[in-house]
Amino acid sequence: MNETAERIASKASIFWPTLGFVYALDFLTKRLVEAYIRPAYVPHPVVGDFIRLTLAYNRDAAMGLSLGEYSRIGFTITAVAVLVVLGVLYRRTPHEARASVLALALITAGALGNLTDRLISSRGVVDFIDVGFGASRFYTFNIADAGVSCGALLLALISLRTPKEETANAQMDTSRPDHRSGDSLDLDVSAASGANADALERER
Repeated sequence: MNETAERIASKASIFWPTLGFVYALDFLTKRLVEAYIRPAYVPHPVVGDFIRLTLAYNRDAAMGLSLGEYSRIGFTITAVAVLVVLGVLYRRTPHEARASVLALALITAGALGNLTDRLISSRGVVDFIDVGFGASRFYTFNIADAGVSCGALLLALISLRTPKEETANAQMDTSRPDHRSGDSLDLDVSAASGANADALERER
C-alpha cells in the first residue's frame, strides 16, 4: 500500500467507525425509549429531577424552529443538503487533520440520525434526554443532537486554535536569523560596493 492510500485509510478509519457508532447508538436508544419509556411527555427521573427520560416527538428543528405544516419536508430537504455539504468537507479535509475528521463524523452521524426519524415517521424526531432543574429545563434532545453539538464545538475550537498557530509560525519565521554563510554575505557586500563604484564613475 503506498503512502497516499495509507493516509486515506487513516482518515477513513476515524470517520466511518465514529459515524457508524454514533448513528447506531442514536437509532437504538430512540427505539428503546419508544418501547419502554411511556407514555409520551411523562418524565421518568434518572438522576433526581436534574436528568430525566421523557419521550417526546419534535416535528420541528432544534430550539423550536418551525416551518409550520412544511416542517417535515422542509427540514428533510435541509438535512439532505447539509449531508452533501458535509461529504464535500470530508473529502477536502486533509488526512492529517484528525480532529476535524472526528468533528465532521459526529455532525454527519447526528444529521443522519434525525433525518432517519423524519423519513420513517410523521411524528418527527424522537427526543428523550430531559435536563434541568424544576421548571427551568433545557430543550429535550437525543444522541444525534449531542453528536452535532459536540462536533460543532470541536470545529469551533479547531478554528480558534489555527490562527494562533499560524501567527506563532509567522513570528518564528521573522525572528529566525540569517543563516547564510560568510562567503555569501561577502559576495553581497562586494556586489553592492561595485554597483556604487559604477554609479560614481557615471556621475563624473
